[in-house]
Amino acid sequence: MSIESKIALFPGSFDPITKGHEDIVLRALTIFDKIIIGIGENSKKQKLFSFEQRKFWVEKTFQSNPNISVVAYSGLTALFCKTNNITAIVRGVRNATDFEFEQMVSAVNRKFYSELETCILFSSPDLMHINSSIVRELYFNQADVSSFTPSAINIYQQK
Repeated sequence: MSIESKIALFPGSFDPITKGHEDIVLRALTIFDKIIIGIGENSKKQKLFSFEQRKFWVEKTFQSNPNISVVAYSGLTALFCKTNNITAIVRGVRNATDFEFEQMVSAVNRKFYSELETCILFSSPDLMHINSSIVRELYFNQADVSSFTPSAINIYQQK
């Protein structure tokens, strides 16, 4: 008798990865056996950093954890999950606006893949103020963003 692993996808653009992302992934590992970080292409988001740079930073952040892997994908997240037999998505929310958005996306995802569940993890209180858009704006204006990004990376040293 084999025991199946509980695997979840944590999708995002990670432009750049933040301490909030890192926290959600590490906390999700207390629920799931493996987390796949999916770097997706969102056609509506303008990227500051290249795909290669974002992938490098995500991989470096979690390089010491064998239960975390990084993949790239394009298209609908639900269809990516269906194709790869992933039945759970992990999402982090900071506030009611994030929650309502994720609730809507979850409902749409289930229209495409009825077995797909969304697991919501609320941001840790000390990280609620962090999001990639703010980090990009600070970086663009030459402000120090090291307190917002994982300690494993230095956003000012490009790969």
